[in-house]
Amino acid sequence: MKKKTQKRPLTEDEIKALLSSIGQKLQDVRKEKGYKNYETFAFENEIPRTQYGRYERGQDLKVSSLLKVLHALDIPAAEFFSLIGK
Repeated sequence: MKKKTQKRPLTEDEIKALLSSIGQKLQDVRKEKGYKNYETFAFENEIPRTQYGRYERGQDLKVSSLLKVLHALDIPAAEFFSLIGK
């Protein structure tokens, strides 16, 4: 039987870096879908504008909010996360 190796928790800096990567990828996908600015995208998809702006800036977000945004961008969550860091 294999012994499980215990992973260390993510540091605050690592979490911030991941959130920044998620925000950048949201912005990239939004632009690829033809939305030049986040305000138009947020308005047309009934997402609070300031809230969506925070997401693109890499601020913390709930998973349910991220799923709503990904649905509006027409990109499956698995595909989106496969793009993070690329």
